[in-house]
Amino acid sequence: MGLIVLGIESSCDETAAALVRDGNRVLASVVASQDEVHHRFGGVVPELASRRHLESIIPVMRQALAQADVELAGIDGVAATRGPGLIGSLLVGFSFAKALAFALQVPWIGVNHLEGHIHALFLEASPPPCPFVVLLASGGHTGLYFVSDPMRMERLGQTRDDAAGEAFDKVAKMLALGYPGGAVIDRLARQGDPDRIRFPRPYIDKESFDFSFSGIKTAVGRYVREHPDKQPQHVADIVAGFQEAVVEVLVYKLIRAARQKGCRRVALAGGVAANSRLRERLLRDAGTESMEVHLPSLPLCGDNAAMVAALGYRLLAAGQRGSLDDDVFSRPG
Repeated sequence: MGLIVLGIESSCDETAAALVRDGNRVLASVVASQDEVHHRFGGVVPELASRRHLESIIPVMRQALAQADVELAGIDGVAATRGPGLIGSLLVGFSFAKALAFALQVPWIGVNHLEGHIHALFLEASPPPCPFVVLLASGGHTGLYFVSDPMRMERLGQTRDDAAGEAFDKVAKMLALGYPGGAVIDRLARQGDPDRIRFPRPYIDKESFDFSFSGIKTAVGRYVREHPDKQPQHVADIVAGFQEAVVEVLVYKLIRAARQKGCRRVALAGGVAANSRLRERLLRDAGTESMEVHLPSLPLCGDNAAMVAALGYRLLAAGQRGSLDDDVFSRPG
């Protein structure tokens, strides 16, 4: 029958539960979005996010169990996101998972949210063979990792300030486009000309694998103040130019990192991996390098609990166990 792990995710503004068998077969994956809660604020309000997690966590878990046709007694282990993320949000899911595992008398483990995003790739029908270099880009984090084994990931570089997804949200907010900004900009940019307004490419240092997106956010803000035209086509050109600048840097550094590692496989992970221009540009540029590209399916790009359960399964299978004294953490180590 295989071992079934229940995954719980509540690191930001998505309450999610999933059941995964043997670390690679998704039996159920349920995600409760909070977009309508935070939309009018143009970003996530931590206190409101925590309260909604409290309301949603049990219904979401029950829905996942029903979807998988699994009873609580059929769960062999529990995994929950431990961090990084919003402390209040993390505590809801993490505390719930600990209590549930204790009550069911099954093993449990806290997992790293960033490693979970990378493990989402192993849930695909054709997962990337190791080794590969992956760009993890989300609302809170941007980094490059060399994955030599599902349990061995070397961080090559990370953002020094704003993450790519955070930059998308902030640019959308300054243009009053709504939240979440990544999806709005992705749609609107298709109507714009990415070459009409050229924003600086924030390479920082072309020899480094670190990122910085605060400067381009400032450049967009300055341009908007100096060119207050709010005509739809002008706004579409602004976001198209902004998106192209960010995507160019992300793809350039990913391919360069793979080259340096002598690796012919590259992949995307995280919420920004859903961006259509990023996927298109990576397929094009990696193709010219004869590199193999692995893209996550859209449901596995954003925060979800299937990736948590998948990673949790591997950790539990390796003999790792959580303690009731374990706590959450807000920032990556």
